[in-house]
Amino acid sequence: MKMLTSTNTTLLTILLSCITSYVQAANLTTSKSTLTLEGAKKVIATAVAEAKRLNAPGAVIAVVDDGGNLMALERLDNTFSAGATISIGKARTAALFKRPTKVFEDIIKNGRTAMTALPDTLFTPLQGGIPISVDGQIVGAVGVSGAASAQQDEDLAIIGSKAVTAPGTIPTPSGSVTFIQHDKVANAFDKGMPLVEVDGYKVHASRREKAGQVEVHENETDVIYVLDGSATLVTGGIMVEPKWTASGEVRAPRVEGGETQLLVKGDVVVIPQGVPHWFKEASNPFLYFVVKPINK
Repeated sequence: MKMLTSTNTTLLTILLSCITSYVQAANLTTSKSTLTLEGAKKVIATAVAEAKRLNAPGAVIAVVDDGGNLMALERLDNTFSAGATISIGKARTAALFKRPTKVFEDIIKNGRTAMTALPDTLFTPLQGGIPISVDGQIVGAVGVSGAASAQQDEDLAIIGSKAVTAPGTIPTPSGSVTFIQHDKVANAFDKGMPLVEVDGYKVHASRREKAGQVEVHENETDVIYVLDGSATLVTGGIMVEPKWTASGEVRAPRVEGGETQLLVKGDVVVIPQGVPHWFKEASNPFLYFVVKPINK
Protein backbone atom coordinates (compact mmCIF):
# COMPACT_ATOMS: atom_id res chain seq x y z
CA MET A 1 0.00 0.00 0.00
CA LYS A 2 2.84 2.33 0.91
CA MET A 3 4.53 1.43 -2.40
CA LEU A 4 1.39 2.37 -4.35
CA THR A 5 1.09 5.64 -2.48
CA SER A 6 4.74 6.45 -3.17
CA THR A 7 4.28 5.65 -6.85
CA ASN A 8 1.18 7.81 -7.10
CA THR A 9 3.00 10.67 -5.42
CA THR A 10 5.90 10.35 -7.85
CA LEU A 11 3.56 10.34 -10.87
CA LEU A 12 1.70 13.36 -9.53
CA THR A 13 4.99 15.21 -9.03
CA ILE A 14 6.07 14.44 -12.60
CA LEU A 15 2.68 15.55 -13.96
CA LEU A 16 2.78 18.82 -12.03
CA SER A 17 6.33 19.41 -13.23
CA CYS A 18 5.26 18.89 -16.85
CA ILE A 19 2.29 21.22 -16.44
CA THR A 20 4.49 23.87 -14.83
CA SER A 21 7.06 23.60 -17.63
CA TYR A 22 4.33 23.90 -20.27
CA VAL A 23 2.83 26.99 -18.64
CA GLN A 24 6.25 28.61 -18.31
CA ALA A 25 7.03 27.87 -21.96
CA ALA A 26 3.66 29.27 -23.01
CA ASN A 27 4.43 32.50 -21.15
CA LEU A 28 7.80 32.80 -22.87
CA THR A 29 6.58 32.33 -26.45
CA THR A 30 3.76 33.49 -28.66
CA SER A 31 2.05 32.17 -31.76
CA LYS A 32 1.75 34.19 -34.95
CA SER A 33 0.32 33.94 -38.43
CA THR A 34 2.75 33.53 -41.32
CA LEU A 35 2.35 34.23 -45.01
CA THR A 36 2.51 31.10 -47.17
CA LEU A 37 3.83 30.87 -50.70
CA GLU A 38 0.26 30.31 -51.86
CA GLY A 39 -0.76 33.51 -50.08
CA ALA A 40 2.11 35.45 -51.68
CA LYS A 41 1.07 34.21 -55.13
CA LYS A 42 -2.51 35.28 -54.44
CA VAL A 43 -1.33 38.78 -53.53
CA ILE A 44 0.56 39.02 -56.82
CA ALA A 45 -2.31 37.60 -58.90
CA THR A 46 -4.72 40.12 -57.39
CA ALA A 47 -2.39 43.07 -58.05
CA VAL A 48 -1.68 41.89 -61.62
CA ALA A 49 -5.40 41.58 -62.36
CA GLU A 50 -5.98 45.13 -61.12
CA ALA A 51 -3.04 46.46 -63.14
CA LYS A 52 -4.49 44.92 -66.30
CA ARG A 53 -7.95 46.28 -65.51
CA LEU A 54 -6.46 49.78 -65.22
CA ASN A 55 -4.33 49.30 -68.36
CA ALA A 56 -1.21 50.10 -66.34
CA PRO A 57 1.82 50.57 -68.61
CA GLY A 58 3.76 48.06 -66.52
CA ALA A 59 4.44 46.94 -62.96
CA VAL A 60 6.66 44.73 -60.88
CA ILE A 61 4.98 43.21 -57.83
CA ALA A 62 7.16 41.81 -55.05
CA VAL A 63 5.98 40.05 -51.88
CA VAL A 64 8.15 39.50 -48.82
CA ASP A 65 7.57 37.80 -45.46
CA ASP A 66 7.52 39.67 -42.14
CA GLY A 67 11.32 39.56 -42.03
CA GLY A 68 11.64 41.25 -45.41
CA ASN A 69 12.71 38.09 -47.26
CA LEU A 70 11.53 37.77 -50.85
CA MET A 71 8.80 35.16 -51.38
CA ALA A 72 7.48 35.89 -54.85
CA LEU A 73 7.86 38.41 -57.68
CA GLU A 74 6.25 39.04 -61.05
CA ARG A 75 7.28 41.56 -63.70
CA LEU A 76 4.74 42.62 -66.32
CA ASP A 77 5.84 43.11 -69.90
CA ASN A 78 7.38 46.49 -70.78
CA THR A 79 8.26 47.35 -67.17
CA PHE A 80 11.64 49.05 -66.77
CA SER A 81 14.43 46.78 -65.57
CA ALA A 82 15.12 48.51 -62.25
CA GLY A 83 11.50 48.00 -61.22
CA ALA A 84 12.25 44.58 -59.73
CA THR A 85 14.91 45.89 -57.36
CA ILE A 86 12.80 48.90 -56.39
CA SER A 87 9.64 46.86 -55.73
CA ILE A 88 11.56 44.44 -53.48
CA GLY A 89 13.00 47.41 -51.59
CA LYS A 90 9.56 48.93 -51.10
CA ALA A 91 8.12 45.64 -49.84
CA ARG A 92 11.05 45.03 -47.49
CA THR A 93 10.78 48.56 -46.05
CA ALA A 94 7.03 48.20 -45.44
CA ALA A 95 7.55 44.84 -43.72
CA LEU A 96 10.49 45.78 -41.51
CA PHE A 97 9.07 49.14 -40.44
CA LYS A 98 5.44 47.93 -40.43
CA ARG A 99 4.22 51.06 -42.21
CA PRO A 100 3.42 52.11 -45.79
CA THR A 101 6.50 53.45 -47.54
CA LYS A 102 4.73 56.70 -48.48
CA VAL A 103 4.97 57.64 -44.80
CA PHE A 104 8.75 57.78 -45.07
CA GLU A 105 8.73 59.51 -48.44
CA ASP A 106 6.57 62.26 -46.93
CA ILE A 107 8.78 62.52 -43.82
CA ILE A 108 11.87 63.03 -45.97
CA LYS A 109 10.06 65.42 -48.29
CA ASN A 110 9.06 67.48 -45.26
CA GLY A 111 12.68 67.96 -44.24
CA ARG A 112 13.91 64.98 -42.23
CA THR A 113 16.58 64.07 -44.76
CA ALA A 114 18.68 62.28 -42.14
CA MET A 115 16.50 59.21 -42.75
CA THR A 116 18.20 58.75 -46.11
CA ALA A 117 21.33 57.70 -44.21
CA LEU A 118 19.72 54.32 -43.52
CA PRO A 119 21.22 51.55 -45.72
CA ASP A 120 19.56 50.83 -49.04
CA THR A 121 19.32 47.14 -48.13
CA LEU A 122 16.79 48.04 -45.42
CA PHE A 123 15.22 51.29 -46.54
CA THR A 124 13.53 52.31 -49.80
CA PRO A 125 11.42 55.37 -48.93
CA LEU A 126 9.35 55.46 -52.12
CA GLN A 127 5.57 55.28 -52.33
CA GLY A 128 4.28 51.83 -53.28
CA GLY A 129 5.07 49.52 -50.35
CA ILE A 130 2.20 48.26 -48.15
CA PRO A 131 2.28 45.91 -45.13
CA ILE A 132 0.11 42.78 -45.31
CA SER A 133 -1.90 42.41 -42.12
CA VAL A 134 -3.95 39.42 -40.95
CA ASP A 135 -5.86 39.57 -37.65
CA GLY A 136 -3.84 42.59 -36.58
CA GLN A 137 -0.46 40.94 -37.28
CA ILE A 138 1.98 42.00 -39.99
CA VAL A 139 2.70 38.81 -41.95
CA GLY A 140 4.61 40.38 -44.81
CA ALA A 141 4.40 43.21 -47.32
CA VAL A 142 3.91 43.91 -51.01
CA GLY A 143 5.82 46.43 -53.11
CA VAL A 144 4.94 47.72 -56.58
CA SER A 145 7.06 49.74 -59.01
CA GLY A 146 6.68 50.71 -62.65
CA ALA A 147 2.95 51.47 -62.90
CA ALA A 148 1.57 54.71 -64.33
CA SER A 149 2.49 56.75 -61.25
CA ALA A 150 3.62 56.45 -57.65
CA GLN A 151 -0.02 56.67 -56.62
CA GLN A 152 -0.94 53.78 -58.90
CA ASP A 153 1.98 51.79 -57.49
CA GLU A 154 0.46 52.21 -54.04
CA ASP A 155 -3.09 51.54 -55.22
CA LEU A 156 -2.02 48.21 -56.74
CA ALA A 157 -0.11 47.30 -53.58
CA ILE A 158 -3.15 48.06 -51.42
CA ILE A 159 -5.40 45.91 -53.60
CA GLY A 160 -2.86 43.07 -53.47
CA SER A 161 -2.41 43.31 -49.69
CA LYS A 162 -6.12 42.75 -49.18
CA ALA A 163 -6.07 39.45 -51.08
CA VAL A 164 -5.10 37.44 -47.98
CA THR A 165 -7.51 39.11 -45.57
CA ALA A 166 -9.59 36.45 -43.85
CA PRO A 167 -12.88 35.96 -45.78
CA GLY A 168 -15.97 37.05 -43.93
CA THR A 169 -14.14 39.65 -41.83
CA ILE A 170 -16.54 42.49 -41.07
CA PRO A 171 -14.84 45.90 -41.32
CA THR A 172 -14.92 48.21 -38.33
CA PRO A 173 -17.06 51.33 -38.97
CA SER A 174 -14.82 54.29 -39.74
CA GLY A 175 -17.32 56.88 -38.54
CA SER A 176 -20.95 57.79 -38.13
CA VAL A 177 -23.48 58.33 -40.91
CA THR A 178 -24.10 61.96 -41.90
CA PHE A 179 -27.61 63.00 -42.93
CA ILE A 180 -28.40 66.50 -44.18
CA GLN A 181 -32.02 67.51 -44.69
CA HIS A 182 -33.09 68.74 -48.10
CA ASP A 183 -33.88 72.27 -46.91
CA LYS A 184 -30.34 72.69 -45.56
CA VAL A 185 -28.95 71.36 -48.84
CA ALA A 186 -31.06 73.81 -50.83
CA ASN A 187 -29.95 76.66 -48.58
CA ALA A 188 -26.30 75.66 -49.10
CA PHE A 189 -26.71 75.79 -52.89
CA ASP A 190 -28.32 79.22 -52.60
CA LYS A 191 -25.13 80.51 -50.99
CA GLY A 192 -22.54 78.09 -52.38
CA MET A 193 -21.03 76.55 -49.27
CA PRO A 194 -19.62 73.30 -47.83
CA LEU A 195 -21.99 70.61 -46.57
CA VAL A 196 -19.38 68.39 -44.92
CA GLU A 197 -15.66 68.86 -44.29
CA VAL A 198 -13.89 66.11 -42.31
CA ASP A 199 -10.59 64.25 -42.42
CA GLY A 200 -10.57 62.20 -45.58
CA TYR A 201 -13.17 64.00 -47.65
CA LYS A 202 -15.26 67.11 -48.25
CA VAL A 203 -18.72 67.57 -49.76
CA HIS A 204 -19.60 70.97 -51.22
CA ALA A 205 -22.82 72.50 -52.54
CA SER A 206 -21.12 74.79 -55.06
CA ARG A 207 -22.57 77.78 -56.85
CA ARG A 208 -21.06 80.04 -59.48
CA GLU A 209 -22.51 83.12 -61.11
CA LYS A 210 -19.51 84.10 -63.21
CA ALA A 211 -16.06 82.93 -64.25
CA GLY A 212 -13.55 82.07 -61.54
CA GLN A 213 -9.82 81.70 -61.07
CA VAL A 214 -7.68 78.76 -62.11
CA GLU A 215 -7.45 76.30 -59.22
CA VAL A 216 -5.08 73.50 -58.26
CA HIS A 217 -5.69 71.28 -55.23
CA GLU A 218 -2.51 69.54 -54.10
CA ASN A 219 -4.30 66.91 -52.01
CA GLU A 220 -7.89 66.84 -53.26
CA THR A 221 -9.63 65.19 -56.20
CA ASP A 222 -12.80 66.95 -57.40
CA VAL A 223 -15.73 64.72 -58.37
CA ILE A 224 -18.28 67.10 -59.89
CA TYR A 225 -21.94 66.50 -60.75
CA VAL A 226 -23.71 69.37 -62.52
CA LEU A 227 -27.17 70.09 -61.10
CA ASP A 228 -28.19 73.15 -63.11
CA GLY A 229 -26.85 75.69 -65.58
CA SER A 230 -23.81 75.43 -67.82
CA ALA A 231 -20.13 76.33 -67.71
CA THR A 232 -17.00 76.22 -69.83
CA LEU A 233 -14.34 74.23 -68.00
CA VAL A 234 -10.65 74.29 -68.96
CA THR A 235 -8.47 71.54 -67.50
CA GLY A 236 -4.71 71.12 -67.69
CA GLY A 237 -2.48 73.65 -69.38
CA ILE A 238 0.13 75.93 -67.82
CA MET A 239 -0.89 78.32 -65.07
CA VAL A 240 0.00 81.98 -65.62
CA GLU A 241 1.31 83.81 -62.52
CA PRO A 242 0.32 81.07 -60.05
CA LYS A 243 0.23 81.87 -56.33
CA TRP A 244 -0.15 79.73 -53.23
CA THR A 245 -3.26 81.00 -51.43
CA ALA A 246 -3.44 78.39 -48.66
CA SER A 247 -1.88 75.08 -47.68
CA GLY A 248 -2.24 72.77 -50.67
CA GLU A 249 -4.07 75.43 -52.74
CA VAL A 250 -2.78 77.30 -55.80
CA ARG A 251 -4.62 79.98 -57.78
CA ALA A 252 -3.93 81.83 -61.04
CA PRO A 253 -5.83 84.31 -63.23
CA ARG A 254 -5.67 82.09 -66.34
CA VAL A 255 -3.98 79.16 -68.07
CA GLU A 256 -2.27 78.72 -71.39
CA GLY A 257 -3.40 75.66 -73.33
CA GLY A 258 -5.42 72.91 -71.69
CA GLU A 259 -8.60 71.15 -72.77
CA THR A 260 -11.96 72.90 -72.95
CA GLN A 261 -15.25 71.20 -72.16
CA LEU A 262 -18.81 72.55 -71.99
CA LEU A 263 -20.57 71.28 -68.86
CA VAL A 264 -24.35 71.06 -68.71
CA LYS A 265 -26.94 69.61 -66.34
CA GLY A 266 -26.33 65.93 -65.60
CA ASP A 267 -22.64 65.91 -66.57
CA VAL A 268 -20.01 64.35 -64.32
CA VAL A 269 -16.31 65.26 -64.37
CA VAL A 270 -13.46 63.93 -62.22
CA ILE A 271 -10.46 66.22 -61.77
CA PRO A 272 -7.47 64.47 -60.13
CA GLN A 273 -5.41 66.26 -57.52
CA GLY A 274 -2.74 68.50 -58.99
CA VAL A 275 -4.60 69.19 -62.26
CA PRO A 276 -5.26 72.88 -63.04
CA HIS A 277 -8.95 73.60 -63.70
CA TRP A 278 -10.69 76.82 -64.59
CA PHE A 279 -14.35 77.70 -64.92
CA LYS A 280 -13.67 80.16 -67.73
CA GLU A 281 -17.35 80.95 -68.23
CA ALA A 282 -20.42 80.15 -66.13
CA SER A 283 -24.15 80.77 -66.33
CA ASN A 284 -25.94 82.57 -63.51
CA PRO A 285 -26.41 80.39 -61.59
CA PHE A 286 -24.25 77.35 -62.26
CA LEU A 287 -24.91 74.75 -59.53
CA TYR A 288 -22.77 71.67 -59.02
CA PHE A 289 -22.28 69.05 -56.33
CA VAL A 290 -18.62 68.31 -55.45
CA VAL A 291 -17.18 65.40 -53.50
CA LYS A 292 -13.51 65.89 -52.60
CA PRO A 293 -11.57 62.77 -51.48
CA ILE A 294 -8.41 63.91 -49.68
CA ASN A 295 -5.13 62.10 -50.23
CA LYS A 296 -2.24 63.56 -48.22
